[in-house]
Amino acid sequence: MLVLVAPGQGAQTPGFLTDWLALPGAADRVAAWSDAIGLDLAHFGTKADADEIRDTSVAQPLLVAAGILSAAALGDITEIGPGVVAGHSVGEITAAAFAGVLDDTAALTLVRRRGLAMAEAAAVTETGMSALLGGDPEVSVAHLEKLGLTPANVNGAGQIVAAGTMEQLAALNEDKPEGVRKVVPLKVAGAFHTHHMAPAVDKLAEAAKALTPADPKVTYVSNKDGQAVASGAEVLERLVGQVANPVRWDRCMETFRELGVTALIEVCPGGTLTGLAKRALPGVKTLALKSPADLDAARELVAEHTQA
Repeated sequence: MLVLVAPGQGAQTPGFLTDWLALPGAADRVAAWSDAIGLDLAHFGTKADADEIRDTSVAQPLLVAAGILSAAALGDITEIGPGVVAGHSVGEITAAAFAGVLDDTAALTLVRRRGLAMAEAAAVTETGMSALLGGDPEVSVAHLEKLGLTPANVNGAGQIVAAGTMEQLAALNEDKPEGVRKVVPLKVAGAFHTHHMAPAVDKLAEAAKALTPADPKVTYVSNKDGQAVASGAEVLERLVGQVANPVRWDRCMETFRELGVTALIEVCPGGTLTGLAKRALPGVKTLALKSPADLDAARELVAEHTQA
């Protein structure tokens, strides 16, 4: 069984969309999305520097557009035939598009509102996120709480992401939990999935009222608790609440294992979730779609593990 996954914020790098836009029809598709949401996705995906695409209101729609575009280059979702789809943080909106819960334009419209609302919430207090590499999860969580930080992403494979004020993160750098090898600042502009994002929830809920979600056509696994969600309305409700609540990617991977997943493909800009899967899901074949050069290998993996 194949699972198709989409990465979250911080995976973006300058120019990462350039090669994908050279594919037939891709530039026109991205131009249409840009017009629909009032953001020049092609510019930000090809010419913008790291600081420009770190902006939450830019990074989030850019990531969802890249995920949808790269999956489409691999084939129609019925041709890819995943048995499961999931996304990390903002990648959940990409996954909702894969599952048919939202059409592409609706997904881009929602993520544009999400990015703007979260950027506004992040502007209230200077906050950020840092990944903890290594260590015991229980020890790390207790240590973070002692420092006033939130374990915003529990990613499994020995990785937890802490979120809070810059002062709290600076204290973490000076006082790491026992067993943690390294603390790595992430390329995000706020303490996502914490109480700092509470103001964004109401705005996203208002935006969601304009959407008519469909029930997932394939198994959709949620960040909230790693459970499969069969109702489109519930998927949308969870997408709204998710911005101020922790991501439990560890539980998502546990569900992949329980469902019998044998292969994982991570859409552009792939790499982060593939790395976690290699450590947490031994025996599962993995592939990250970093550029169109990876498409042939991905198609071979699809042919071996497809549910179509």
